[in-house]
Amino acid sequence: MNILISEVGPRDGLQSIDRIMPLEAKKAWIDAQAAAGFTEIEVGSFVPARILPQLADTAELVAHARGIAGMTVAVLVPNLKGAEAAVAAGAHKLTLPLSVSETHSLKNVRRTHAQMLDEARGIVALLRSLAPALRPRFEGGLSTAFGCTIEGAVPADKVVRIAEQLMEAGCDEVGLADTTGYANPAQVKDLVRRIKSALGDHALSGLHLHNTRGLGLANVLAGLDVGITTFDSSLGGLGGCPFAPGASGNIVTEDLVFMLEAMGLRTGIDLPKLLKVRDILRAALPGEALYGFTPDAGLPLGFQPATIASR
Repeated sequence: MNILISEVGPRDGLQSIDRIMPLEAKKAWIDAQAAAGFTEIEVGSFVPARILPQLADTAELVAHARGIAGMTVAVLVPNLKGAEAAVAAGAHKLTLPLSVSETHSLKNVRRTHAQMLDEARGIVALLRSLAPALRPRFEGGLSTAFGCTIEGAVPADKVVRIAEQLMEAGCDEVGLADTTGYANPAQVKDLVRRIKSALGDHALSGLHLHNTRGLGLANVLAGLDVGITTFDSSLGGLGGCPFAPGASGNIVTEDLVFMLEAMGLRTGIDLPKLLKVRDILRAALPGEALYGFTPDAGLPLGFQPATIASR
């Protein structure tokens, strides 16, 4: 089986730390992960620089990443204005974050559910005005789908209802995000099944999971069991949500790749090359905490990755 790992560190990882990574270092990071076999990278977010100065160079990164053969250049857009900038820059995939917790939505993007659905419809109209060959893929990202640090429990029926509304608005697909690290494997299986039952298998292929409480990889296994084939992760585990207190810890890309390859699942990623990419982050972000068991322990003696074995 082939699994797509979408690297979100240049967006989700960097938005959660105070310091600004130099543009040239970001380009080197993206280049190195592409050389290691990554085919999808979320390079940034089109938000006002006054809100997230760490991501003010997203348009330059889109232009750079578009020059990498076979690369899907993904970005996050909080509204129609952001989508217009993403389209102008040439992004291949747009994700609109709609927090199922409306309180989180108001904190994160300052919009209610009704307003965010209006933004989704506006983005769909924009994309449909483009020639089919030029249209980016449009994902409705269901943030706080498994729980919220502000509201607490998020009802599964509410997640399904908003997913249906996003698809009715014209999204190509929806994605489930454990923004706050609340998810557990049973919950992941249940919610994925509910979404697929309501909307069809084609509407959901990806999960964005955090490791805040140590369940990130367990939740990946649960997702695999119910047919998920795309997982977001962040190099060194950088990331979290600046608008959800205590919600640190994206899944560590290096650990995710190791687990999948050890299971015989093909990611297309050269793990030894990937482990060396951390050097770029260490040099550009000295003192910033990087996580991961695989980088610390090293690869097991005689380890044969599934990607290499299948070549």
